[in-house]
Amino acid sequence: MKITAIVLFIVMYVLMIAFPKRRAITALSTAVLFLVITLLPIGDMPILELSDIPRVVNWNVIMMITGTMIIVDFFIESKMPNVIAESLLRVAPNILWVTVLMSVFSGIISAFIDNVATVLMVAPVAMVICKKLNVKPVGMIICIAVSSNLQGAATLVGDTTSIMLAGAANMNFADFFVMHGKAGMFFATELGAFFTIPIMIMMFRKEKAPVTSGERTKINDFFPTVMMISYVLALIIASFIPGTPDNINGYICLTGAAVTIIGELIFRKNTAGIKHSIKSLDIDMVLLLIGLFCVIGGITNVGVIGDLASLIAKAGGSNKFLLYTIVVWGSVLISAFIDNIPYVATMLPILGTVATTLGVEPYFLYFGLLVGATLGGNLTPIGASANIAGVGMLRKEGYEVSFGDFMKIGIPFTLTAVMTGYLFIWFVWA
Repeated sequence: MKITAIVLFIVMYVLMIAFPKRRAITALSTAVLFLVITLLPIGDMPILELSDIPRVVNWNVIMMITGTMIIVDFFIESKMPNVIAESLLRVAPNILWVTVLMSVFSGIISAFIDNVATVLMVAPVAMVICKKLNVKPVGMIICIAVSSNLQGAATLVGDTTSIMLAGAANMNFADFFVMHGKAGMFFATELGAFFTIPIMIMMFRKEKAPVTSGERTKINDFFPTVMMISYVLALIIASFIPGTPDNINGYICLTGAAVTIIGELIFRKNTAGIKHSIKSLDIDMVLLLIGLFCVIGGITNVGVIGDLASLIAKAGGSNKFLLYTIVVWGSVLISAFIDNIPYVATMLPILGTVATTLGVEPYFLYFGLLVGATLGGNLTPIGASANIAGVGMLRKEGYEVSFGDFMKIGIPFTLTAVMTGYLFIWFVWA
């Protein structure tokens, strides 16, 4: 069964590369094949059962995407992104610096709220800017997505993997900044983000067309902006409250969407806006994520993730530097194709045991894992949920993004950020 699952997984990725417009169908079809094969009287273990689906699908992400898309649609219709875009155009000298500023802005936000929510909030502003300047938005949106994915590792509340690390290493919010008298993950991540700025400047060096904006858009509805700010604050506050439900972020986003809809009905009698927001839901993106979660759940069930984790740990042997190097760069390669949440969950206890065997503190291995696993998803358009959200938004606007298009930005961005974090963690912690 393990070999069957691996072969189908590889075929799925090949088909998604070959047929980018059919990614959701490909992922869901692979998940269905996993279910069908499990029902057949062959093999020694089930790949994926119907009862596994509620467990393997990250419903928190699904609910966050759904709720945020509704709020963002009202936000876009209110014309607030136009106002923000016009303000940015009055500050930035050219398209190059618009791209850099938008990426830095998204990264800062992503350090405190979920990466997907960040992309869904910031990307509409970028879309408006690109329409005003009559330029293709592909490069700018990809930069926003990878920047969001990068800086999610900066704080305890920025990404699920950070929360998992905090639980395994008994870390609090402040430990991500300074721990045991040493600089923590925040500085490793931010230093990596800083060095990606020259990379963006080099990639977009030809985009020197000057930008100006003499327009003054009038906002026709402030309520969606109030709701947008409120739900961001709610996400931040919830992250500091112990004992909250696992899917609290998803509940907050769905609640925010419901309150936004009700508010529009009460204050503006706006039924047209509700119909528009429902029609704007990117069902294809949601289905793609569900399919991928099921497929990753299947290969996890048959032990592929565990095998990869053990292989990485064994490959390093007793050489501390070799082990650390394999953990970081092996995690980059794996996370480019496999969701990093089950992978990190599997690796954390393994690395703790390995560190005890070597007689060293495990933190440099833990932080190296987070650097590799979080940033590795930036290599491909389906390596992280934030990337899927950004590519999905581009597709809705009529821009199909191939693996090659994405990786032209993702590869240099990832290599720069990972190398910076890799060296920083080793010299500070090892």
